Amino acid sequence: MIGAPSKWVVEHAPLIRKEGRVLDLACGSGRHAVWLAGQGYQVDALDRDAQALAGLQGRPQIDAHITDLETGSWPATDPHYVGNYQRIYDGIIVSRYLFRPLLNTLAAMLAPGGVLIYETFMLGNERYGRPSNPDFLLMPDELKTVYAPLLKVYAFEQGKFEEPAPAMVQRICAINSQAED
Repeated sequence: MIGAPSKWVVEHAPLIRKEGRVLDLACGSGRHAVWLAGQGYQVDALDRDAQALAGLQGRPQIDAHITDLETGSWPATDPHYVGNYQRIYDGIIVSRYLFRPLLNTLAAMLAPGGVLIYETFMLGNERYGRPSNPDFLLMPDELKTVYAPLLKVYAFEQGKFEEPAPAMVQRICAINSQAED
């Protein structure tokens, strides 16, 4: 069963160009990919877990791919790359996933006007369960520090949130305000 999409994603997804191409990074079973496809977006859903992705195969408007995002070769080995061509997205969704070497890459993958919607756990979450390893927990203001020089921050929040379960979370919605060349 695929769970409900995050309220943060639902709130900010309308900023993404209507019927645009969206990357759901580390999508798991695809709760956001399915919801976004239902809203009319074309979704590339990536995760390393083939079993989790199985439920997305063959769904309309979703292109699901098994991809190890942490090998150092992604995104160059992504099926959406041809030579030096890189797929550019109207929106990128990241939820409950952190691999710091990709943070700047995600900003570079946004089309002009593209929207990054990112939410994951932060320091202090160890009090509430997993993840508790600091390698997978953001430092205070980390997303804002990374993305403010690269994108226009539309919304940012961090702290303890009670839903869907108590957790320390950091969230950002940022827009690529660069003009097209």
